[in-house]
Amino acid sequence: MTDTAYVPPKVWTWDKENGGQFASTNRPIAGPTHDKDLPRGEHPFQLYSLATPNGVKVTVMFEELLEAGHAAEYDAWIIKIGNGDQFGSGFTGVNPNSKIPALMDYSGDTPLRVFESGSILLHLAEKFGAFLPASGPVRTEVMNWLMWQMGSAPFVGGGFGHFYAYAPEKFEYPINRYAMETKRQLDVLDRQLAEHAFVAGDDYSIADMAIWPWYGGMVLGRAYNAAEFLDVTSYTHVLAWAEKIDARPAVVRGRKVNRDWGEPHEQLPERHSAADFDAL
Repeated sequence: MTDTAYVPPKVWTWDKENGGQFASTNRPIAGPTHDKDLPRGEHPFQLYSLATPNGVKVTVMFEELLEAGHAAEYDAWIIKIGNGDQFGSGFTGVNPNSKIPALMDYSGDTPLRVFESGSILLHLAEKFGAFLPASGPVRTEVMNWLMWQMGSAPFVGGGFGHFYAYAPEKFEYPINRYAMETKRQLDVLDRQLAEHAFVAGDDYSIADMAIWPWYGGMVLGRAYNAAEFLDVTSYTHVLAWAEKIDARPAVVRGRKVNRDWGEPHEQLPERHSAADFDAL
């Protein structure tokens, strides 16, 4: 153990400059920092998001619903978290937690806000009767894995990803701690996928849509530049599943929505119709 010992002060105070690459997006208080209305398009569903793993969950869900023939047309507006868009008054009105994604559903008599990616997936699955069994043990299994992802991924992103890739300095203890937990989670998933075609059983579901952007992205070498460090190819069942999901046409489209980095053909910062993909 070579890290310099940290002695906590009696009362913590906020150091605005501390926090690494994403320091500007984090603060110890909630609420808006500025007035800014959200745009609204013509479709019943208005999504405000960014193509991070949590954002991709929902754009994949919308594209899968459309691929399956459901009337799930949506407008997707980019929220640039590096610019603080998530702290605008309009966005905090939809999600008081100031995190993407956030959704406004205007399809009913009363406008409905839906926030947190797992809640959005569940809301859309129940609304359209798709990608989630209506009842019984199979529904419970999907919910088990959806909740597993929601509870586990913060250790990967805010834990391993932060300390390995984004923190201003690399320290052995937190990297080892969160690498161990990330690999344990990959092993949990690998053991499940050794016996099942999809995460929750025989059928593709919102559990796969929730888990794939995080863990599929890791084993496909798209997260934190850490594929070799985590020995991701040793999780053969996760890798085969990730490649299978990656090839789905709706997933290919969903990854591009609300994305403004990478290759030009992978970027669709705003999405308002299926024709938007044709220009890429």
